[in-house]
Amino acid sequence: MSTNDPNLEIPATEESLPALDPAEELKAVTAEKEQLLAEKAELRDQLLRRQADFENFRRRMERERSEFTQYAAMELLAELLPVLDDFERALKTETSDSEYARGVELIYQRFFDTLKKQGLEPIEAEGRPFDPYVHEAVERAEAEGVEDHTVLEVFQKGYNFRGRLLRPAMVKVAVQRP
Repeated sequence: MSTNDPNLEIPATEESLPALDPAEELKAVTAEKEQLLAEKAELRDQLLRRQADFENFRRRMERERSEFTQYAAMELLAELLPVLDDFERALKTETSDSEYARGVELIYQRFFDTLKKQGLEPIEAEGRPFDPYVHEAVERAEAEGVEDHTVLEVFQKGYNFRGRLLRPAMVKVAVQRP
């Protein structure tokens, strides 16, 4: 191989590189530094945005999971309300066996307390003004000495679950004579 071959490249050495002006070299290094700093800032911004997105996603999933479990509990309580109603009817029934009646009352109280711990809240209705958001009027009756649209009697108790209406109270409402 001849050294006169024009296609042969000779590796550059420090001595063969063209000498750069120190001011130009400083300018090139400064420009590269600025570019790297801008790139670093952009990557940091992307990282912070992704972290915020992930945190928002985590919170949303946690909230949705909580809402799902609350909804599932609400469904279960709605299924148990007829059993609670049956206990209340059983307590109103006259019986000659006081021990049996006391046992039913204890079971009812324990069942009701357990449901209250889970978030069941009875709606107080009798003697209160009629509220169409929590009461369902199934009967109207004229009554003296009572304000118009006052609940006279509760046919079926209403309940809230953690502040949300689970079942409206079925009530008789007072109306004034025309």
